[in-house]
This record gives sequence, C-alpha cells and structure tokens, in this order.
Amino acid sequence: MKGFIYLVVGIFFGIVLFKSEAASWFRIYEMFQFDAFHMYGIIGSAWFLGMLFTLWAKKEGRTSFFGDAISIASKERSFWRYALGGVFFGLGWALVGACPGPMYTLLGAGFLPILLVILGALLGTFVYGVIKEKLPH
Repeated sequence: MKGFIYLVVGIFFGIVLFKSEAASWFRIYEMFQFDAFHMYGIIGSAWFLGMLFTLWAKKEGRTSFFGDAISIASKERSFWRYALGGVFFGLGWALVGACPGPMYTLLGAGFLPILLVILGALLGTFVYGVIKEKLPH
C-alpha cells in the first residue's frame, strides 16, 4: 500500500512540476540568465516550506503519515564540501537544463532525449557508490 501512495504522490508532484513550468528548459535558462523571478520563486517557496517542515519534524514524537517515527540525523557542517557540491550540481543543472526531480517529469511528458541524462545520473551514482570509500568525506 505504501508503494501505491508514493506512486500517486510522485505522479501528482510530477504534474505540479510540469504545470508550474519548473521542468521547462526555457524557465531554467531564464533563471540562469537572471531574466525572470519564476524559478527563484518556486525554489524559495520550496526552501521555506522545507525549513518549516524540518522544524516541525524535529519536535519530539512526530510521526510520518504511516505512523513511523521521524528522525533527522545531524551532519558535520563543512562550507567547502557543500559549496563544491553546489557548484557541480549547478553546472550539471545548467548544462542539462533539468535537475533530478524534473528529469523524470520530462520523461513522463514524452521528452525521450532526457533518457541520456537519466542514464548519466544513474551511472554517476553507481560510480560514486563504488569509489565513496576512497573519497575524502
């Protein structure tokens, strides 16, 4: 049952991404050219709601929709690690015209060339899994 609910939520999220034009290459291009506020508004809204949810979830005794305990692990803070990751993420986003969420939305909307991007992302994830023990974390 959980899988079905996740699928329905994912489909709804994909529709919202597509209808809000968050998966639009043109909107992403506008954002990187600083020509429009559209994407910054979407990202800012997501950041704000994510922050509120995280603060809510950190309170003692919160549970998920299915009754499972919510736990948020604290991680070491390192500016340079996050800055470098952000640069790589931003470069990939700018070059491809899609971040990981909308990649699947674009595939569902029938943009088949995005399959190359998805395969590249999966390959990169696999390579990271293979070499992660050798990387400085």
